[in-house]
Amino acid sequence: MNPCGVGVGATILEAYEKAYEADATSIFGGIIALNREVDKATAEKLHEIFLEIIIAPGFTQEAVEVLTSKKNLRLLTIDFDAVKKPERKLTSIEGGLLIQDQDAHSLKDAEVKVATKREPTPEEWKAMELGWKIVKHVKSNAIVVCNDQMTLGVGAGQMNRVGAAKIALEQAGERATGSALASDAFFPMDDTVEAAAKAGVTAIIQPGGSVKDEDSIKKADEYGITMVFTGIRHFKH
Repeated sequence: MNPCGVGVGATILEAYEKAYEADATSIFGGIIALNREVDKATAEKLHEIFLEIIIAPGFTQEAVEVLTSKKNLRLLTIDFDAVKKPERKLTSIEGGLLIQDQDAHSLKDAEVKVATKREPTPEEWKAMELGWKIVKHVKSNAIVVCNDQMTLGVGAGQMNRVGAAKIALEQAGERATGSALASDAFFPMDDTVEAAAKAGVTAIIQPGGSVKDEDSIKKADEYGITMVFTGIRHFKH
């Protein structure tokens, strides 16, 4: 229920290769979703590892021949261009159900403002936009570290936010230098900014709204990090 890697590319093969590179360990036995038709070259790459399910708008005949040669691999098609209405998510709990509206928010719905002294570069804006798209699909507490092409680290479902950040930053390693960090909710303290700065992160996107926002802003300014507030909280359970 959490993405282990996301990639963007000029071709679907390039995007897949970046998603694979993002976390070559966790992808084993996983589910791949692609938003373009799967061609033979991409199918041959997918064929190299153990997967359970591949989801895409379609598959060329050559791709089907390559992929159906594997046992127990399920190929599913979905129309990504179809107009979809937000749905409600149901989670069973003892004695009832938790009903939550599907998170359909994007940066277009947000009141974006730069909270720090330094404005983001064009590359940082692109990286933060990608991180903001992805972090809403990660269970809270959620942190995503990425550049403008791929995820570098994902911290999911931790008991505190800095714990999620440490997981994402450790996974990113040296690749975190010059990256962006996206958080699904505000920072209750400045410790996440401190951890991000020490790892080499240069841009942060988060909802804002904490009573201690000023502490996080001050810490970001101290390290020369640009930080953007969206005013919209993601929250997946």
